[in-house]
Amino acid sequence: MKTIKGPALFLAQFAGDSAPFDTWDGITKWAKEMGYDGVQVPSWDARLFDLDKAASSKTYCDEWKGQAADNGITVTELSTHLQGQLVAVHPAYDLAFDGFAAPSVHGDPKARQIWAVEQVKKALDASAHLGLTAQATFSGALAWPYVYPWPQRPAGLVEAAFDELAKRWRPILDHAEDRGVDLCYEIHPGEDLHDGVTFEMFLERVGNHKRAKMLYDPSHYVLQCLDYLDNIDIYKDVIGMFHVKDAEFNPTGRQGVYGGYQPWVERAGRFRSLGDGQVDFGAIFSKMAANNFDGWAVVEWECALKHPEDGAREGAQFVRDHIIRVTPHAFDDFAAGGTDDAMNRKMLGL
Repeated sequence: MKTIKGPALFLAQFAGDSAPFDTWDGITKWAKEMGYDGVQVPSWDARLFDLDKAASSKTYCDEWKGQAADNGITVTELSTHLQGQLVAVHPAYDLAFDGFAAPSVHGDPKARQIWAVEQVKKALDASAHLGLTAQATFSGALAWPYVYPWPQRPAGLVEAAFDELAKRWRPILDHAEDRGVDLCYEIHPGEDLHDGVTFEMFLERVGNHKRAKMLYDPSHYVLQCLDYLDNIDIYKDVIGMFHVKDAEFNPTGRQGVYGGYQPWVERAGRFRSLGDGQVDFGAIFSKMAANNFDGWAVVEWECALKHPEDGAREGAQFVRDHIIRVTPHAFDDFAAGGTDDAMNRKMLGL
């Protein structure tokens, strides 16, 4: 068995325009002060990371990674959540998602999609320069507006959407193979890959590509009423990344999974800081250890109530308390009597 690395922190929710969150040096020092050993980095945030330089210059990557190391921080992975989202966008979301892209491609979905693909590929190049072996991303979505079948979906609609999704991602996955980096899709509502079944539909269409992996985040499964523990056992061979995020689901006679268009605080399902929700992290970390997951436990703070800095500080200690330092030997080794093949046969009456 292997011991999970951690704690690490996903920086997307913390980068800002004031110190210490507005510079790479500042935010890595702060992360260390909060109790973290690693950080997962949003590749789109120019305050922290220059993606173009990183894709073309290993020297830049060495210096950037070295600055974090000087502050006691390991770079665990790059994230392309926003760019991955733009690889596949249904026209209903064009205006809403334009803000994720460079201004030069706003209002031009085709150019935006080309830009997004190149961004994900650049991040793969940068990951290789940084010596990283996994990258976080979203799949994007073409079928999401039709997730609930009313009116009845036309025959072949979902199949056509997944065929196209796979067509767009297959060249990116091949580029990931060339760079020796896994693409870990966060299984997330709003994405076409939002549960195990949809991941399998995608995986089949990309030829079970060995670089297509899952980013496991139990909070999204709690809000879907999906068995997040069984999910680990089913997909243990393809879980390549782990977000440690808590959630709660408290349905009432007025609302359930869909939330009634209410703000997060007033929804039946909402994200919470670690330990404040309903996720059984003791069971999760046990399964991860038993399944030999040796990646990072990355805290993703998204809470409807608690201040982010409090959530970050408490989250670091929460993960430390849950990481299982795996045993190097069986607990009953002390009672071993010492046997050989002849004794074994004799004990069986053979």
